[in-house]
Amino acid sequence: MSQLTHLDDKGEARMVDVTDKAVTEREARAEATIRMAPETLRMIIEGEHPKGDVFATARIAGIMAAKKTHELIPLCHSLNLTSVKVELAPGDDGASVHILTRCKLSGQTGVEMEALTAASVAALTLYDMCKAVDRGMTVDGVRLLEKKGGRSGHWVVGS
Repeated sequence: MSQLTHLDDKGEARMVDVTDKAVTEREARAEATIRMAPETLRMIIEGEHPKGDVFATARIAGIMAAKKTHELIPLCHSLNLTSVKVELAPGDDGASVHILTRCKLSGQTGVEMEALTAASVAALTLYDMCKAVDRGMTVDGVRLLEKKGGRSGHWVVGS
């Protein structure tokens, strides 16, 4: 395992200096799942939720979160994202929503944290919008699926 990059030689937290890193195309994909009562999912799908289009709101929240990751996670760089996608799909089990995110840019550092933040905040937004009808929801499986670009190259979950 490689050394932690956010610690200096004294073990103190620091922002990684990416000044001399090459600008390359970088991309990351992440996912999350929110589990809920079947009735809650039905209400969302059929557009009967009193707060409106839950999926559209969660999608926008995920995009906004990716763009603000550097404000939420200490030591993250502010990135000029060129693409953020947030997809939400009802699970085959009839009681969950699968969230898939993808972030891209040409830059000197990766976009993994942005993809993970987008997935997390989209799930939390679903929770927030539906908590009045279903307090038993759970957010599960937030994880990085893939990253491309940079010195460490291409990584896919399970590889």
